[in-house]
Amino acid sequence: MRLATANTYDNTLANMTSRQAGLADLQEKLSAGKKVVRPSDDPTGAAQAERAMTRSARVDVEVRALNLQRNSMTVAESTLGNSMDALQSLRQLVVSAGDAAYTPNDRTSIAQEIAGLRDQLFTYANKVDSNGIPLFGGLASAPQPFIDNPPPTGVTPQFVAGMRSSTAVSIPSTMDGQAVWMNVPTGNGVFKMDLGTTNTGQLWTDVGRVITPSALTGNNYTVTFNVSATVPPVTTYDVSMTTVTPPPVTTPVATAQPYVDGQDITFDGLSFVARGVPANGDTVQITPSTRSDLFAVLDQAITSIKGAGNGHVLAQNLSLALAQIDTAMERVQSARSQAGELLKRADTIESTQGEKTIQLAADRSRAEDMDMIKGISDFQNQQTGYDAALKTYAQIQRLSLFNYLG
Repeated sequence: MRLATANTYDNTLANMTSRQAGLADLQEKLSAGKKVVRPSDDPTGAAQAERAMTRSARVDVEVRALNLQRNSMTVAESTLGNSMDALQSLRQLVVSAGDAAYTPNDRTSIAQEIAGLRDQLFTYANKVDSNGIPLFGGLASAPQPFIDNPPPTGVTPQFVAGMRSSTAVSIPSTMDGQAVWMNVPTGNGVFKMDLGTTNTGQLWTDVGRVITPSALTGNNYTVTFNVSATVPPVTTYDVSMTTVTPPPVTTPVATAQPYVDGQDITFDGLSFVARGVPANGDTVQITPSTRSDLFAVLDQAITSIKGAGNGHVLAQNLSLALAQIDTAMERVQSARSQAGELLKRADTIESTQGEKTIQLAADRSRAEDMDMIKGISDFQNQQTGYDAALKTYAQIQRLSLFNYLG
């Protein structure tokens, strides 16, 4: 078989060109540190790397959003802490208002201090985060979630009550202002004690308590005190129940029970302590607890304290105010605990997202990164082959039949 010299040259040049292209490709991949520089290098690996990059970018967006939510919740938790401090100071002022040594002017000064703390709490309720979003705006809110109207309307919310649920990658950025500020039960949380509006004696009570929950009826009660005309006078009391469902029906519960100052009066699963000297016909009204708000409770306390002298009415009002303030403090403390739990959850989510980012980076690396040791070895082998091809071509191209004719 006869091989033409030109054919040999062409084959050798083609081989060298192929080796040179392979060497250049390896050099490009080594300099980039990747085995997949373009999708044509490995379509499957390129697709895997692209998916990993897309997921990693989404995780970065979720983490940035989480940081904003955490910042807002941090401010909310701090604000609730400041609110607890203000409520504690306010409670101490209410307790001090019962000091028998104080004059009406002294109590007016205390009422003014309480009013200042009340306004401070209202400012906290309307506080916004660094982006101008109300911290206690619920599910949707106006720029100012609470409006302070003149009496008797009082504070009204301007938002949709509720709170967004946490997800696997996010926490709420706002809290439910309804639950924090506007959900304070009256009385002791189950029922409320009120003195009769026509009372003339020196009678007052505590806020009462539940002793047998299963015996509660949820109806209205009237405790009527009867003072005999004998000497010495004998005081007894009657208890009647009026149903809350129409038509109202009144039935006796207890009659002619002896009254002792400071002794418990107990019936139908509830109990309270009556103190002082009632007049004939004085009454105590017991009604189911309703829902009020923190600001209405404080407004009522301010009105009761302002200019008041010592007496049974002040004692009754202060007892009621303290009970309701304590309940309000429980609501605020509960909200603060909830904010703390959300911040803890945010830390857990961020840790999980960090682990996911590392995993996605590893997936991308496996799909497109080059094994540098193997790459350098392949490059050296390719370079050795290319050098050999150059040397053999240099030898072959000098061969010619005319060199041996003569």
